[in-house]
Amino acid sequence: MLPELDPLLHSQLRLQIVSLLVGVESAEFNFILEQTAATRGNISVQLKKLSEAGYIKVSKSFGKSYPVTTCRITEKGLKAFDQYVESISSYLDRRKD
Repeated sequence: MLPELDPLLHSQLRLQIVSLLVGVESAEFNFILEQTAATRGNISVQLKKLSEAGYIKVSKSFGKSYPVTTCRITEKGLKAFDQYVESISSYLDRRKD
């Protein structure tokens, strides 16, 4: 029986965001914007969903003269990502059979 995939991470943009955050200590909003090529509004919505689930931590501060939003993956988010990768791998492994 194939495992269920985490519906929160199965969204393309949320998976992109979490995948980016796995590889860095933290990332600013503009970096995520550049890497995903999504709209500001869409990224904001997806960051909120990931934050509400406890998968990421969003910090807001003030830079030189503008607000700065910084995101980092949480332990819960890292575990969810690892489980997602393991689950999706089992789907892909079935193609070899």
